[in-house]
Amino acid sequence: MSDHSVAVLVPGRIHPRVLERLKEDFEVVAVPMGPATEIDPGLRERIRGVAVSGLLDNSWVDALPNLQIVSNFGVGYDGIDTKKAVERGIIVTHTPDVLNDEVADTTIALLLNTVRRLPRAETYLREGRWKSEGPFPLTPLSLKGRTVGILGLGRIGLEIAKRLEPFKVRIGYHTRTRREGLDYTYYPSLKAMAQEVDTLISIVPGTAATHKIFTAEIFSALGPNGVFINVGRGTSVDEEALAAALRNKTIAAAGLDVFYDEPNVPPALLEFDNVSLLPHVASASVPTRNAMADLVVANLVGWFREKKVITPVPETPVRG
Repeated sequence: MSDHSVAVLVPGRIHPRVLERLKEDFEVVAVPMGPATEIDPGLRERIRGVAVSGLLDNSWVDALPNLQIVSNFGVGYDGIDTKKAVERGIIVTHTPDVLNDEVADTTIALLLNTVRRLPRAETYLREGRWKSEGPFPLTPLSLKGRTVGILGLGRIGLEIAKRLEPFKVRIGYHTRTRREGLDYTYYPSLKAMAQEVDTLISIVPGTAATHKIFTAEIFSALGPNGVFINVGRGTSVDEEALAAALRNKTIAAAGLDVFYDEPNVPPALLEFDNVSLLPHVASASVPTRNAMADLVVANLVGWFREKKVITPVPETPVRG
């Protein structure tokens, strides 16, 4: 397909491969991120698709009378008002599955970094301290013998669980609905799981239901040997409560790839030597990000060619 009479809006930054591939089939309209800007009325009429990386201001939905599809770069799409889109009959897609392995791999790495303090050990070596001060101090924690509870056992959560099995840890999970056919322990609530495990991994999306669900109460339930890992959304965590839990030794350690107000990381979290921090890089490899970019474009091409999309979000009333 190559129909440059169809214009696709790109508000803000997006992976450059998306732009390159879009230009093969569409007229690309790149604008700054934020509210709808004044554009030529004729061009506004031709815009029938949007390619976006995480955030679409609602004013664009109102400003584009012929908008049919929003293709999001990323699994999470909490920055898109899907309710408003559905009311307008607008398709919303995202990019699941192609990043499952990368995120699951990073989760295991972050967990190991957190309990064994491996980044700090490497820094110790690079600074010449091994030679001048002797061996790196023994780490107080180990992955051996732990019980891991996963909040969110979707596609990525299952991949994380599979990777944990060879580490000989006990695995449990909490989701809104119990998953059949799994040997993992099911917990009826997040608090119940926190009380029974010593390691919590969060892979939930950012929604109203998950907003700041990791509270002081949850960290207290996790306990002084507890390790908290978050590769889902930073908005699920009360960061003040987390910092207090670390400071007061309510929990033992934390590993975070996501934050409430990215790229702003609370200074309090930077103080601790028992915290491992990453700049939201769980899916950040060239092969994975290229695959995500290709899926963004494939959803747009598929819609305008055959009225079919590959990976619609659940709220969108079409099948992939």
